[in-house]
Amino acid sequence: MTPPLSSLLWFLVVIAAIPALLWLVKRSQRGAGLGNGITRSVSVLPLSASQRIVTVEVGRGEQRCWLVLGVTPNQISTLYTMLPQDEAASAPPSPNTAFAQLLTRLRGDGHAS
Repeated sequence: MTPPLSSLLWFLVVIAAIPALLWLVKRSQRGAGLGNGITRSVSVLPLSASQRIVTVEVGRGEQRCWLVLGVTPNQISTLYTMLPQDEAASAPPSPNTAFAQLLTRLRGDGHAS
């Protein structure tokens, strides 16, 4: 086999191997538990353009817990660990609900005078 033909053949083998290796890596991560849904994001609170507080749920069944994480571009720190909460009760009120409560309170105060 001539050297140019051999080089071309090896080039084609390498190009064909790239998608096969990417598929293999993706499949092996799924089997290792990295993509099987045992971690989910519960809430995100942005503090600045590069800092936020994230609450994630990890584990399944009785081993579930929530981690409150401080996230910066350089590190992730665990701020607090707690048992899972009822998401509807732990979610902050929407701005519309808060405004409606404030308006009701002000109307009540105005009628009392």
